[in-house]
Amino acid sequence: MQAIAETSNTLIAAVDPHDSVGVIDRYFPDAAFFTEVERFDRFLEKRRRLGEAERVHYISICSPNYLHDAHVRLALRVGAHAICEKPLVISPWNLDQLAALEAESGRRVYPVVQLRRLPQLRELAARLHSAPRTRVDVELTYVTARGRWYDVSWKGMPEKSGGLALNIGVHFFDLLIWLYGKPVSSHVVLSRADKMSGVFELEHARVRWFLSVDRGDLPAAARADGKTAYRALITDGRELDLSEGSRDLHTAVYRDVLEGGGLSIEDVRPSVELAHRIRTAAITQVPDAHPLAKR
Repeated sequence: MQAIAETSNTLIAAVDPHDSVGVIDRYFPDAAFFTEVERFDRFLEKRRRLGEAERVHYISICSPNYLHDAHVRLALRVGAHAICEKPLVISPWNLDQLAALEAESGRRVYPVVQLRRLPQLRELAARLHSAPRTRVDVELTYVTARGRWYDVSWKGMPEKSGGLALNIGVHFFDLLIWLYGKPVSSHVVLSRADKMSGVFELEHARVRWFLSVDRGDLPAAARADGKTAYRALITDGRELDLSEGSRDLHTAVYRDVLEGGGLSIEDVRPSVELAHRIRTAAITQVPDAHPLAKR
């Protein structure tokens, strides 16, 4: 909602099965609100039939991961572009169907992977893409503490969230592919409900990665400072702190889309395919696993 407001647009309507949504008043108190998708669908169709000025032009999809595919289809069917949070889909084969519907409808699907908008990563990308490519070693660590609620919510259900690889990892897999090229191979050395780790090869990098929602995996310094998340990327010996600078990234993404830019289904296909491969992989051992996985 902040991104919609800051790009001078209007939220016409929202749908959420939970009605504890008073935050809407902060941004768009006049927005229609529904707790049933069927009534929301009827509202959108009615607006579509009123003509170009009255129809809904964009639908923002922030629903649980397993519903993204269906809600993108709804947007395209009522003649709206879809701006969808990560992951675009849980199963990569659904991407082909969305691409076909996109072509049939004449509307676009815009995946949101806002970490590409971080200034330090855009600077790194510009440097990497403008110089002769060499192969580098990369270490990715992402620990975001979650309470006991996580396990009983849809996020803790792999069939609804896609597990850690898709629920919290796909953002980082996307940015690494963006920086270092398409995946070549992948090995998973640790796969639990609360943490995963492995090694994958990209065209220009070998990546050791570790994902966790276990508070005990936070560095001691982060815990001492009362922090609940730690995001770090070490590339060729240089560490980038991804914990800072994430504010207003959604606004940057929306502005890019509305100005004629935005990412496509094909832009995120490699990261969705990699995350799916990781979540379904058998455990193997490699000699140079991430230090936290070894621990």
